[in-house]
Amino acid sequence: MLRWIAFALGVIVVSSTAVSVVGNLVVPRGISSRVSRACDDVVDAALRLATMRAESYQRRDRTLAWHAPALLVLRLMTWLAMMYLGFGLMLMPFVRGVGRAFAQAGSSMFTLGYAGPSGSSTTLVDYLAAFTGLIVVGLQIGYLPTLYAAFNRRETEVTLLSSRAGLPAWGPELLARTRYGIFGEANAGEVMDELFTTWERWAAEVAETHTTYLTLTRFRSPRPMSHWVTSLLAVMDAAALHLSLAPSAPPGISARLCLRMGFVALRQIGRATGRGLVEEDPDPDAPLELTYDEFESAVDMLRALKYPIERTTAEAWPHFRGWRVNYEAAALSLAKRVDAPPALWSGPRRWPSTPIAPIRPSNRLAKGARPTVAPPPTEPA
Repeated sequence: MLRWIAFALGVIVVSSTAVSVVGNLVVPRGISSRVSRACDDVVDAALRLATMRAESYQRRDRTLAWHAPALLVLRLMTWLAMMYLGFGLMLMPFVRGVGRAFAQAGSSMFTLGYAGPSGSSTTLVDYLAAFTGLIVVGLQIGYLPTLYAAFNRRETEVTLLSSRAGLPAWGPELLARTRYGIFGEANAGEVMDELFTTWERWAAEVAETHTTYLTLTRFRSPRPMSHWVTSLLAVMDAAALHLSLAPSAPPGISARLCLRMGFVALRQIGRATGRGLVEEDPDPDAPLELTYDEFESAVDMLRALKYPIERTTAEAWPHFRGWRVNYEAAALSLAKRVDAPPALWSGPRRWPSTPIAPIRPSNRLAKGARPTVAPPPTEPA
């Protein structure tokens, strides 16, 4: 009777593991998986312990870059271990001894061949174990090109944004550099319209890929100060700032569409992680992490660059606040969860940190060199 109870438990273990494998690697949508979450928690705890004494964000980032690869390896090992346990339990009614059952299960799963089946019943289980072992490893191998292709598409736009919004990315910096480099209002409007349209599509793709393949949320950018969460937050802050300060200046529609797709993407990714990161319908009167003083300082910087501001800071603040309340909680919670660079306006982290302002090029030039960007004019162009 105990052997058949073990067989039933083995069937449950194998079935639940198969559901986890197929849900994570095959089904084109986010499937809740306790195995994946448990593996993520284990890797996260280990890396937090390893970075506990890191003195700088750069050193911490070098260690955290191993999170996604370690998660993939640990999850594969966990699936194989669960399959091994399940098939070992399933073989117990048909062979003598627990050791023999697990030796035969391991030999079949990894096609070692040193412990062959002893009867028709064990032959069926052994064939099933061998087939399952190959399928799990094969699916994981086939999963990696898809994963890295989505990662590369994501990072292309994140890398392009670094020259526009700085490192780490910051929304007001994006508007300031655009204004500093392009003085014609029509040209600036076209450039920003193209940027917001591109990032609307980028947010839609990230929402699809990062909810289907949750491991992508843990993949970090090649450069320490660059990150997909802070980049999206910077673009959304730039769109909200523009709509709040210059509502009649182009672009308008593309900025609104970018904002809408951005906070929809953040909410979808937050729900897919199952960590309770976001609210579906944020309270419009909820307090913001961002303070009025921080907002006022950014507006003053834009005024100094002759940005086409139409409202006073006090008039623009309620409009900006109305936009940011839709995405701040989701963005800041996700940035904290994945240990993104502590960019300005991106909230606190899980370790003591000071927000890092965008790194700007030095004003020093080689002898005889000419500046590549003209200084801002004293009068509006």
